[in-house]
Amino acid sequence: MRKNPGTTAGGVLGKKIQTVSADVSDADHADQNTAGAQSVLSKNPSVILGPASSSVVKNVYKSIAEAKVPLISMGATSPTLSGVSPYFFRTVPPDSVQGAVLGNVIAQDGVQKLAIAVFNDEYGTNLRDVVVKTVEAAGVNVVYGEKDTFDPTETNFSSLVTSIKATNPDAVLLIAFDQSQQIIKEFASQGVDTHKLYMTDGNTADYSGKLADGLLKGTTGTIPGAHPSDAFQERLKTVKSDLADFTYSAETYDGAILAALAAQKGGATDGATVQKNLRAVSGSTKGTECTTYKDCLALLKDKKEITYKGQSGIGPINEDGDPSAASIGVYKFDGSNKPVYDHSQEGEVPKS
Repeated sequence: MRKNPGTTAGGVLGKKIQTVSADVSDADHADQNTAGAQSVLSKNPSVILGPASSSVVKNVYKSIAEAKVPLISMGATSPTLSGVSPYFFRTVPPDSVQGAVLGNVIAQDGVQKLAIAVFNDEYGTNLRDVVVKTVEAAGVNVVYGEKDTFDPTETNFSSLVTSIKATNPDAVLLIAFDQSQQIIKEFASQGVDTHKLYMTDGNTADYSGKLADGLLKGTTGTIPGAHPSDAFQERLKTVKSDLADFTYSAETYDGAILAALAAQKGGATDGATVQKNLRAVSGSTKGTECTTYKDCLALLKDKKEITYKGQSGIGPINEDGDPSAASIGVYKFDGSNKPVYDHSQEGEVPKS
């Protein structure tokens, strides 16, 4: 993969793509969110890729939309962002899809009694609610956590784990971020089976060297988006040879390609033109399917409608700015406490 996607195929409207970047930090640094967005906007961009955080997107999307620049996020999964602005798009599905897929996985695994440890955060409770709805429809009994949450700032999880253990669950779903490692240790300390945990993208991570070997073996985690193919990973490594985390790489790449194709289709590189044509090149007009920038570009030059099917495998962007269908990766933890890709499940994205 090249730094500027499409350059070897002739660029966009015959010109090379230019890039600028800025660090917007996280949602705890709202000033930097705004400053980073304004720094990029000052360069008069055609499109902005990112941020990956839903909370950061919420802090910046209005000012970006006012500038008539499309914002394409590769990782913002909050369901509340669906349809939030005609200038907001994403190449990753909202958490409603991850929650439904994870709920189905839990039910298919034969779990009868599920406990849920979830922090009191929009990300956590949104996911929890979809999982609960899905598993209960499949006959699973949620014995803890349907309404219970813990404070994200909590540091002592003894009482939480004691309460969960008292319900005698078959399995536990843990929805958290940095708190996960400490909670897992507390599970082990109190005798909760850590081989029968389920986790989401917020904590499906590499715990090797951080937890005792084998502690998570058999645990299942989900991550929204496509699992990058080996060939695509190798292409990425030609840019950064030591790259090891490929989360949302396919979604980022496809966001860039979609934006370039939208400009090409519209005949101009201003943000309004990209915004107007983005859904069409993703397949909303049911055009001819193409899988590379070069092939899609040739079709556009022949005045044909296209459906770009890229690395992420998403369905056409819908009216809410969401992919109409997307994959959720299912991972199994090995003996070294690393998540290993097992398979993907596709889910349809509901309209708001």
